[in-house]
Amino acid sequence: MDIQEKKNKNKKYKPILEGIPDWPVYKLSKNRKEFIEEVAQKSFNRVKELRASTKQLVDELEATVYREQQRMKRNRWRADPQDEPKFWSKVKEDLQALSGKTEEEQQEKANEILKRIVTRYADEIAGNFKPSRYRLAREVIKFWFARLLNGARVKKFGAFWRNQYTLRDKIHIVGKVKQLRRLARKGTVVMVPTHFSNLDSILIGWVIHSLGLPAFIYGAGLNLFNIKIFAYFMNSLGAYKVDRRKKNMPYLETLKLYSTLALQKGAHSLFFPGGTRSRSGMIEKQLKLGLLSSTVEAQRDAYLDAKPGEEVRKIFIVPVTLNYHFVLEAPDLIEDYLSSKGQDRYMPEQDRYGSWQLIQFMFKFFTKGSSISVSIGKGLDIMGNYVDDEGNSIDEHGRSINTRDYFITNGQLSADRQREDEYTRMLSQKIVSEYHRINRVFASHLVAFVAFTMWQKRHPKLDLFSLLRLPEEDLTLPYEEFRDTCKRVRKQIYRMKIENKVNIASHLKGDIDEVIKRGLYNVGIFHLKRPLLRNRDGNIITRDLNVLYYYQNRLVGYELDKFIGQ
Repeated sequence: MDIQEKKNKNKKYKPILEGIPDWPVYKLSKNRKEFIEEVAQKSFNRVKELRASTKQLVDELEATVYREQQRMKRNRWRADPQDEPKFWSKVKEDLQALSGKTEEEQQEKANEILKRIVTRYADEIAGNFKPSRYRLAREVIKFWFARLLNGARVKKFGAFWRNQYTLRDKIHIVGKVKQLRRLARKGTVVMVPTHFSNLDSILIGWVIHSLGLPAFIYGAGLNLFNIKIFAYFMNSLGAYKVDRRKKNMPYLETLKLYSTLALQKGAHSLFFPGGTRSRSGMIEKQLKLGLLSSTVEAQRDAYLDAKPGEEVRKIFIVPVTLNYHFVLEAPDLIEDYLSSKGQDRYMPEQDRYGSWQLIQFMFKFFTKGSSISVSIGKGLDIMGNYVDDEGNSIDEHGRSINTRDYFITNGQLSADRQREDEYTRMLSQKIVSEYHRINRVFASHLVAFVAFTMWQKRHPKLDLFSLLRLPEEDLTLPYEEFRDTCKRVRKQIYRMKIENKVNIASHLKGDIDEVIKRGLYNVGIFHLKRPLLRNRDGNIITRDLNVLYYYQNRLVGYELDKFIGQ
């Protein structure tokens, strides 16, 4: 463990706000009804602005009803409201009744239907943070995880109940922790982590609490609410729901405005800009711009609404990478990725894991030697510029800049959707760059990448799918050759670390045989078919090349394959 890990592991952070009543998320939840009404009204106005004529609005409403009814027919979830079929049937009837009415009557009725829809969406999306349930959920997580850790480390049962170890033994928080805490005092923080597992939301929630930060509002996928234990914790922690099956304009605008208004009210926020868990195992290369654009809109509105001379609360974007040796859902995720690769079609998010399977996984995780690393990146403004510890924006030449200037046209502050779309793209590109820079390379990532790439280069005429169909007996690597290649690739990773292009876990250092041993032990540790292991002859083999492909993808994008010969 390096110096930074030890310092962050042992440090106890005081809360930056004394009591829960001071938390922005609490104030938001306290006025939940009024907030939902405000979101619905602004969503109504936005859709009306985008669909100005009566015909355009009716067409949009009809398309919304059709998509919702198709969704209910093809892809119902346990978390869906029970009255959905009844609600949308009534909306469809009301739309059909518009025929034969005057345009003025159609307009009035269409407006009423739209208001009903966006109000329902706003209520579905809205979180429900409750201090008592938050405290209970927080203590349950801490107690349960801590006991699992202690039970794994001691032989006597009685010691299971004593706090000998903490979650910091398993979860290593590194990076710009001090800056994150300072920025949370000075403005509104939007944390944007990578997304690999259903554990991510609870993990980040624990990290936020551990660092002494007030609770953040969560943009949590509705699929998590299918799992009872996750639903309880998400509801208790004030998560707002993101339903990625819904692609219609009224829903997307309502979701976006929920995030925008919450940020304007100072609520620290967290969402996964990749949209869903990485199916391939790669670090996200392209981000969803919808929720990300809400940060730009919220900052612009803050400038527009400010009185002359009033100091405006800035919004800070903080990239975070979550680094796992093992992802429970990897076999199913990579199957989805491979089945959809090259096809431009939506893959519905399905979870084959219920509460019991996740409990089993978490028990195995905390009773084995595997660990998690959470890397906190430098703070950014909404244009993607770095900010210093005081929250001042710094351009690439080291000059101080004012983000307010980005919203000025002809000497006046103004809204320009096309211009702000470009700002959002710039921000997304910077976040992706930061993901790769702060990513921590684990021994499991190294061995998976080296082994898969060696097999790939030994069969240069095979495409990916042909390679994945090779029989196991054709997939063996002599250990000495594998060892030398790992050593060479690790040396390049060291160079990249010096150039600030990537980060590394402390366990990647030291004797290469020990590093390989650790990597082989951890990669796919809980899968029934191990993706990488040594056979009786000591050589490297695989039992599941598809899953190995998932894990090796973590190092795609660094051009390390150039250091692996055929």
